[in-house]
Amino acid sequence: MEYKFSERVLSLKPSAIREIFKYAADPTYISLSAGNPAPEAFPAKQLGEISAKLMAENPILALQYSTTEGYVPLREHLKDYMKKTHNVGRDFDDLIVTSGAQQIMDLFTKSILNEGETVLCEAPSFIGSLNDFRSYRAKLVGIPMDTDGMNMEALEKALQTERNVKFIYTIPNFQNPSGITMSLEKRRRLYELAKQYGVMILEDNPYGDLRYEGEPLPTIKSFDEDGIVLYAGSFSKVISPGMRVGYAIGPKPVLAKMTVCKQGQDVHTNIWSQVVCYRFMTEYDFDAHLEGLRAIYTKKRALLLDLMEKNLAPHITWDPFNGGLFAWCHLPKGVDMMAFVQKALEKKVCVVPGTAFLTSENEPCDAFRINFSTPTDEQLTKGIELLGETIREMI
Repeated sequence: MEYKFSERVLSLKPSAIREIFKYAADPTYISLSAGNPAPEAFPAKQLGEISAKLMAENPILALQYSTTEGYVPLREHLKDYMKKTHNVGRDFDDLIVTSGAQQIMDLFTKSILNEGETVLCEAPSFIGSLNDFRSYRAKLVGIPMDTDGMNMEALEKALQTERNVKFIYTIPNFQNPSGITMSLEKRRRLYELAKQYGVMILEDNPYGDLRYEGEPLPTIKSFDEDGIVLYAGSFSKVISPGMRVGYAIGPKPVLAKMTVCKQGQDVHTNIWSQVVCYRFMTEYDFDAHLEGLRAIYTKKRALLLDLMEKNLAPHITWDPFNGGLFAWCHLPKGVDMMAFVQKALEKKVCVVPGTAFLTSENEPCDAFRINFSTPTDEQLTKGIELLGETIREMI
């Protein structure tokens, strides 16, 4: 049979990261390409205790259908927690629990974007979100990144010249893939520009709790007195990505449409996962857990920085990253990035080509992404040494 796919998905291509994962799944390869939490970061014992107690005392709660908006105790706790810790949430806002933050990208885009309308995003940006926007046939316009976040002059020019701009997508904390954090000045400017030009902001913050250096900055959503910011939060990097629990905080009319769209996708987010997340936050010391995560990743980040200084510098440089899970590395002029990635693969080291994170993979790019959370210290050491060998062979 000849399969005729919808025009909406004809132009979609497999994620370059997923293609790299084909090699990364081979135990003989060193994967610096993933974005997974460190195995030692999972609170497996506590989650097991919660699950056992839940199944013993109230199994039907975890096994029966639930409401699309999410488990009420979790929703109410998150509203209170985000208001107290991040000043997020106003009277005009609501909260919906989703199947990971990725579903927020899909539900939000589906709810407000028409085919051909424009999304302004950081260049580079998270490939999962870019592909979601592409699936709704958005026009993607990349805004260059400075070392302190999106270039505001380029953003304003795009707002002035691009037609039908619907929203601005940003990952302001330890951005994926660049690791860059947007400055406070730029966060305020971004909000003012969005307000001035009448567009929404989609603020994606999966890494905000994973800061290893410096002082936390306020979320863009914390400035929102006009109902123009949708905040995307997630438990994937702080409890478990496999549980697929995220949450969106935003204007009630927008979340109402997203809820209707969600009903047609999955009815509701896994209720067992929601209950477990709620009880982990309320029955255990969640702040201490976050401190434990930061301790794990602070050590791994320090190891990576030391290894890169010894093996990659001065030929390969990298953007500053004070948190998150990634390093964004730049090759010297004259070195072909894809050839470098392929040569590294031949040495059985996987990194992600930078073109995977651009609005068009045909754009020139000198960068690649390294993940330091997933590999063991031994794998990270060997992998960076091999990348050093690779660049020295190519210059």
